Order: sequence, then C-alpha cells, then structure tokens
Amino acid sequence: MKEQTREEPKILAAAERQMQAWVLTAEIEGRAIRAEGPHRMAERLGRYLSISREAGAGGSQIAQLVGQQLGWEVLDKNLLDHVAERFRCSRAMLKLVDETQTSWVYDVLGTWMDRKIVTHDKYVAHLGRVILAAVRRGNVVLVGRGAQFLLPREKGLAVRLIAPKKYRVEQIVQREGLSQADACRWVEATDRGRREFALRYFHQDIDDPHLYDLVVNVERLGPAAAVQQIVAAIR
Repeated sequence: MKEQTREEPKILAAAERQMQAWVLTAEIEGRAIRAEGPHRMAERLGRYLSISREAGAGGSQIAQLVGQQLGWEVLDKNLLDHVAERFRCSRAMLKLVDETQTSWVYDVLGTWMDRKIVTHDKYVAHLGRVILAAVRRGNVVLVGRGAQFLLPREKGLAVRLIAPKKYRVEQIVQREGLSQADACRWVEATDRGRREFALRYFHQDIDDPHLYDLVVNVERLGPAAAVQQIVAAIR
C-alpha cells in the first residue's frame, strides 16, 4: 500500500505532462491551419454547407436529401471513417470522443494506460485536417463537428436545424425504438455533449442564432420543406 501511495504522484505527474503535450500539439496544428490567413485559405477552398442540429431534429436525414438534390458529397458519421483511415486509429475509439462531453479521467489516465485510446484533443486536430481536405475538393455537406468554425464563412452556408424537445424525443422513440424516458435522456445528453464540444474547442455557443445564415424549425416546416429551403438558399 505504501509503495502504491508513492507511485500515485508519479502517475499523475506523467499524466499531466501528457495532457499538456496534447494541448500544445492541438494549438500548434490550429495555428498552422490559421496561418494561411482567411483570404488565401478561401481561395483554395470550394463551396460547402455546414449543418448544425439539435438532437433528434433530423440533421442526418436532411443532409442526405440536400446532398442528393445538389449532387454534393455528404460527410456525417462517415467523417469518422475518414479520420480513422487517414490517421490509422480505431473508429470505435473515435465514437467515444465524437461530439461528446470531455472526461479528464478518460483523456489523461486512459491514454496513459492504453496508447490506442484517442483523446478529444487528438480527435479534433485530426478532424480539422480531414474537413479542410474535403472542402478543398468543394461541394460538400458537413454535418456537425463544428465544421463552420474551421472554415471561411464566405465560401459556405451555415444552417441550424431546431425543433421543440417534445418533437425531437418522439422522433427518437420512433427511429430507435426507445422508451419515452430513454429517448428524452438521449436527446438531453447528446445536446449537452455537442454544446460542450463546440464551446471547448471553438469557443462558440451553438445555440446562438447569430452564428448561422439560416435557422430552420423542422417541426414547423417538415423535413421535405426544410430541404427545399436549404437548397434554395444555396442556389
């Protein structure tokens, strides 16, 4: 027991140094991305649509329909596949840090014990590179993940999909077969994770309507009309 007590400060110190190294790496990569300057970066990028969405508002479905109508590539959950392939990391691990609440225990002690674990900071750094590569090709729909905060606004359209909580919970009940209570908890936890993710890494409040070119109430319009409104705005 005494030996274990003596080892704990060493473990915590090593973990703290590792976390500082990750944060520094993310900051350096972020500065490298921004170093091009907004005008030079904009010249090298194609058009994009970024869709921010409340949980259960149908963001994935609407993004796919918009992509079909425009003939644009859609990057949603498949972004994880691109990140996993490009940086040779586990997709299962990426799901644990994809727009989720951060955990000091997971990011520090978890990776100290298992090198295969991907931290939130590493994920965001890799994600930013994949998003930039996609937009350099142009004509792409990006769902969530703070994409709009990485990219020049003059090259894209930023959309926020919202709906009353009752509507969103019902959508999850129907889609996932969950109970009302479980669906409500999922919606709340997912919204909370996405909100914290954007606040921590981009210092933005995703609920702020001023961040978007278009805010669409999906319950009021319906998914089909929401798609048409977004497509019309792009065209």
